[in-house]
Amino acid sequence: MKSEKTNCLIVDDEPLAANLLKKHLEQFSQLHLVAACGNALEAFNLLQKESIDLLFLDIQMPGIDGIKFARSLLHPPSIIFTTAYRDYAVESYELDIVDYLLKPITIDRFLKSINKYLLRTDNQRLSFARAEKEESSGEQSIYVNTNRKYVKVLFEEILYVESLKDYVRINLPGQCITTKDKITDFEQKLPHHFFRVHRSYIVNIRKITAYTMHDIEINGKEIPIGISYKKEVITFLKRTSANE
Repeated sequence: MKSEKTNCLIVDDEPLAANLLKKHLEQFSQLHLVAACGNALEAFNLLQKESIDLLFLDIQMPGIDGIKFARSLLHPPSIIFTTAYRDYAVESYELDIVDYLLKPITIDRFLKSINKYLLRTDNQRLSFARAEKEESSGEQSIYVNTNRKYVKVLFEEILYVESLKDYVRINLPGQCITTKDKITDFEQKLPHHFFRVHRSYIVNIRKITAYTMHDIEINGKEIPIGISYKKEVITFLKRTSANE
């Protein structure tokens, strides 16, 4: 669990819904509500001045809706969408959000969302801590079960790893190997020069050939940077390139 406070921002044009979120937030000592905004423009101006870790964002709002607003942010915080409609679930998850809460939001459902956020940020910090350590001697390869046999895969040959629900696809130069494993579990088996940039992708930082604010390029493949990973990923890549 994170020891520091998580700065939160509520963006909702419905006062009753915003007040309910405020009450839920007050139940958690590690959550700090910085402000509550009634529209996207007000929220945008506040994000320029305040450091926000977690955004509770309503989808249906006058002017700019929550999904368009999230897409407009270059360095968005982690996002939990709040809405009275189920219709936006698929579209919102394409933005790699933490969670999607249906109104009225109960304290039990709110707690699950906060646990998701804390687990994700803890895993990110662990991944980046491993990436910044000096290289140590250790295992240089891993055996993975594919097509009923165990195949040796050298860590240095792995370009990136992609999640396929209950499987992961290990992308190597000229070939791919698929094995039954959750990407979060597989991540723990990799050495420090691998880190998560999206809920569906882990990359080998030594294989990155280019990057933008939205994606990383490895061997001609553009790998998206997830919204909730973006801030730390870009900071890490800029620091790495500056040290080279």
